[in-house]
Amino acid sequence: MKILIDTTVWSLAFRKNHLTKSEEQIKTVISEIVLEGRAVMIGPIRLELLSGIKHPTQFEKLKKTLRAFPDLSLTEEDFELAAEFFNRCRSKGVQGSHTDFLICAVAKNHYLSILTIDRDFVHYSKHLPIQLYQPRLIS
Repeated sequence: MKILIDTTVWSLAFRKNHLTKSEEQIKTVISEIVLEGRAVMIGPIRLELLSGIKHPTQFEKLKKTLRAFPDLSLTEEDFELAAEFFNRCRSKGVQGSHTDFLICAVAKNHYLSILTIDRDFVHYSKHLPIQLYQPRLIS
């Protein structure tokens, strides 16, 4: 199964210093997913990753690295379902960002699992038909 990798996980993958043991393990999982050709990217995640980089050389380097992952084309249905998911969760008292709900909608519509370290997705999964990718990590 293809896996939609969330911004939080990509950020971890590109970090080089001060990683915990579990973060190192997640980084290994990301590498495996990428090598197996199962990683999926969408434009809003690319935007989040590239936003806020202070140095132009770092920006260009990351932009070039991310080009290895073409964006999955988003549809009207993806955006409509994201709005529906936003409304559904809000009615249950669960708040989230538009990007998070777009990630959920894209995953649902395109039969993808979501790899994230953002605990908000656990709350979303209680109310939405999404599948979170749960890699086996060594304790």
